[in-house]
Amino acid sequence: MRFQTLFEARWIFAVLAFLTFVSSAIFPPLAFVFLILIVYTFFFFRDPDRAAPDDPSAIVAVADGTVIEISEVDEPGVLKTKTRRVGIFLSIFDVHTNRAPIEGRIFYRQHRAGLCLDARSRDCSAKNEAMTWAFENPRATIVVRQLTGAIARRIVAWSNVGDYLEKGERFGMIRFGSRTEVYLPLTATVLVKVGDHVSAGSTIIARLAEP
Repeated sequence: MRFQTLFEARWIFAVLAFLTFVSSAIFPPLAFVFLILIVYTFFFFRDPDRAAPDDPSAIVAVADGTVIEISEVDEPGVLKTKTRRVGIFLSIFDVHTNRAPIEGRIFYRQHRAGLCLDARSRDCSAKNEAMTWAFENPRATIVVRQLTGAIARRIVAWSNVGDYLEKGERFGMIRFGSRTEVYLPLTATVLVKVGDHVSAGSTIIARLAEP
């Protein structure tokens, strides 16, 4: 287990431990339920190490989850041009750590207040609370947007503007079900399809065009 990730759950563990202690004295069967929730919390905040591919053209998934959208859309916040968006839905059973899609420098990070619609909804990209990131290197600029969902209510940032990250390096997480979007240049070749399950930092979702 990675301490930084588990630290995000410190208050959850504290509350569940307290409820387990109290219920064990009042109604022991209920204590068993809280123990199961503690085990699940450890499961949810798991954060396995991943080996990113060496291919400099490879763009890796920024999140574990299921690809639910691949479409051409305008990215108005950073790139201000038409891009190909790959949307990944994270269920409550997926690892929720987010990882850099390419090696490069973070030059943009912006939080947006918003709603907490279902992360599978078409409206969530424009209306939900979000954190937008932009990663750049000499070959590409990739925008990533973390979106809250109906259950997820907290976006955690571990990196800052100016940080240089290796491909697959952790930069944040979203707690309890969410959506993460990657905005790719139209020249990139997408290698996944809707319905595919991907792993952050290791699954290649697209490949940059040759320079």
